[in-house]
Amino acid sequence: MLKLRKPMKCLMATAVVCVSALLPATAQTKPPLKIGAYLSVTGPASYLGAGAMKTVEMYVEAINAAGGIDGRKVEFQGYDDESDASRANTLVKRLIENDKVHVIIGGSTTGTTMSAVPLVERAGMAMLSLAGGTVIIDPVKKFVFKMNQTDAMAISRLYDHMLGRGIKSIGIIAGSDAFGRACLMAAQKLAPGKGVKILRDESYNAKDTDMTVQLTKLRQEPGLQAILNCGFGEPAAIATKNYKQLGITVPHYGTHALASDVFVKLAAGAAEDMIMTNGPILVWDQLPTSDPQQPVVQAYVKAYRAKFNEAPSFFAGNAHDAFFAIQEAVRRSGSIEPAKIRDAIEKGNDFVGVTGHFRMNETDHVGLTPDSLRIVQIKNGRWKLVE
Repeated sequence: MLKLRKPMKCLMATAVVCVSALLPATAQTKPPLKIGAYLSVTGPASYLGAGAMKTVEMYVEAINAAGGIDGRKVEFQGYDDESDASRANTLVKRLIENDKVHVIIGGSTTGTTMSAVPLVERAGMAMLSLAGGTVIIDPVKKFVFKMNQTDAMAISRLYDHMLGRGIKSIGIIAGSDAFGRACLMAAQKLAPGKGVKILRDESYNAKDTDMTVQLTKLRQEPGLQAILNCGFGEPAAIATKNYKQLGITVPHYGTHALASDVFVKLAAGAAEDMIMTNGPILVWDQLPTSDPQQPVVQAYVKAYRAKFNEAPSFFAGNAHDAFFAIQEAVRRSGSIEPAKIRDAIEKGNDFVGVTGHFRMNETDHVGLTPDSLRIVQIKNGRWKLVE
């Protein structure tokens, strides 16, 4: 049975709402803008999708209270794909064929996103993914966009940090899921050009409950200087616990797929001192006032906390940016035709969001650069901005 998430009651003054509030609150004489979403609210990737769904619901409520977008009410249809790629495919078909939406936000994972790519390409409808895999936008797909940095960008940023510390020889432990494979491939592809040597890589499956064998093999590699964790969710947390149990002392790195409070909780103290990439959302209160993202991130975090009594994750922030991109595309194009929304997202959608400064174009459907990622570290169970 399909699970429909009903919009939550909320109205917060945030960066997006402030922009919308400048628009005239005219009578709703124009047809509504229909936004659909399929996100991993439950299942193994729930820590990616739950906060993202809350964010979209929050802004739909707030935008409508402020007069809508370009005089249009926003109608939102959100579904929980339960972290399952096959279910995601079914839900996207429903959004397109039954719900008749104009644009789609989702999926939360690389696997759920890729399962829907053929559908939106065939339907001619823009889809803004919140997942991490480079494969989502490389090669460029006409109707598919991505609202966070790719795994390749994350790896590039981490490699630069490693090299700055004299680390050139590493091992990798990766999940066998779509993101894990994509992350590993990106690491392997970028390594030669960066001057990094991958001594060994090991993998684990989503249902594995112990990774000590793989980690032991990595630790035994002569010359090993660091280990990169190319995974997400509970399996990556198990690997992190095993890392601690084995007493491995070389630096432990992770991508933006791991940088969340949920991961720290799952790792139960074993993530201490881990170094990761992330947007500024985890360290928003450590940003200087001169940082262009500081007011945007601060407004979003405060609004989300006030509504839900919890801190938003990096992935929830990606949903903020997806909604903003859609809002601006409709406002600038003056249309809710799917093709015109797509064109407006691709051209002229230059804005500073929670995730970074987006500059999308015909050859770049993410519009972010590696330097939009920050290096963060877990110290005393809290996030510390490193660079």
